[in-house]
Amino acid sequence: MKIRQSPWDDPDATALRERQRAEIAAVYGTPDSDPGVPPSTADIAVFLVAHEDDGTAVGCAGLRYLGEGVGEVKRMYVAPDQRGSGLAALILRSLEDWARGQGWKALRVETGDRLSTAMRFYTRSGYESIPNFGAYADSECSLCFERIL
Repeated sequence: MKIRQSPWDDPDATALRERQRAEIAAVYGTPDSDPGVPPSTADIAVFLVAHEDDGTAVGCAGLRYLGEGVGEVKRMYVAPDQRGSGLAALILRSLEDWARGQGWKALRVETGDRLSTAMRFYTRSGYESIPNFGAYADSECSLCFERIL
């Protein structure tokens, strides 16, 4: 397994994000349940894509810089056949290592209230529940977490 930085518009990165959005749309019954500003090339500081040895893209995540040494995890996704393999933890650790290298002090993440697997993953990974921040402050279906690096 190889985890590498990837341009936001890379075809593998785009395909993985589309799969992530489709899964969330199926859970919430709407194509766009994200209350925040969608991430883009302009505001993603780093985007990582995980590839199997044969080159198949199987996971991704990025970071948006929020200011004051804080970043936000965006578009975290692992292909269903890779879940439970530890890949998500590797991607998240890679993001945390990158953020530390930039001098960032904390990472935040928002997830939906119906995504219990995501909630368990972030808490197992050392993220603690915090009040909803930014665009999620008034969202009743958002849950936010933070990890001090």
